[in-house]
Amino acid sequence: MSTALRRTIFLVLILIAWEAGYRIFDWGWKFPSVLQTFQAFYDGFVHGQLLEATLESIRRLLTAFVLAIAIGTVLGFLFARYRILDDTIGFLVVALQTVPSIAWLPFSIIWFGMNDFSVVFITTLGATWTMAMSSRTGIMNIPPLYIKAAQTMGTGNGFKMFYQVMVPAAFPHMITGVRVAWAFAWRALVAGELIAKGVGLGQLLQDGRNLADTALMLSIVIIIAVLGTLSDHFCFKKLEDTILIRYGLAGQKK
Repeated sequence: MSTALRRTIFLVLILIAWEAGYRIFDWGWKFPSVLQTFQAFYDGFVHGQLLEATLESIRRLLTAFVLAIAIGTVLGFLFARYRILDDTIGFLVVALQTVPSIAWLPFSIIWFGMNDFSVVFITTLGATWTMAMSSRTGIMNIPPLYIKAAQTMGTGNGFKMFYQVMVPAAFPHMITGVRVAWAFAWRALVAGELIAKGVGLGQLLQDGRNLADTALMLSIVIIIAVLGTLSDHFCFKKLEDTILIRYGLAGQKK
């Protein structure tokens, strides 16, 4: 049995158990049925509400994610190359990594207001620290022979060494950080949108709570889960597999 068929059967069984549980235990307004959730999907996309919110959230997410990757990669390089920065700022980043990004939301609102910038700021924080630590680990695990060979060929120790040698050599470690950062960015995004003004999946989730519309709320949760799964499987996992094959590490992944 193929993996796709196995997963399809599993999902069908979940839907059957879900609908049966709704009818047998009479969950009522506490949790929607499968049909109610599908109806919420249909109504949301027909009226453009869900599509508009999804596109707006993706725009914010991609903006924050690009910033997080850029900032995190540079920080990781600095921590790996300069011991004093690793012992000071790097130590602080490890501590900040344990703080949920939502904890910074009150500060973000005070500093920037309840707007797009606050949401992007929170989402960027949610992914940056993980990316920084992943980049640091990847760069510190680069075989010294690569660095010496690059220096012998005249690459030097500056920015050229960073983007031509270190970043490509650290890719196998960094791609794992990218995948985790993507998941963290999603969590921070929805948390930030819950109280921010404007359109977005988080704000729509809050509207559903205010209206006690559990079908709408669950449909948004499913959209987030599906988008996260599809992007990870068809983008990041494919990229990871390509990198592992290129670096001859595919056989080490079980």
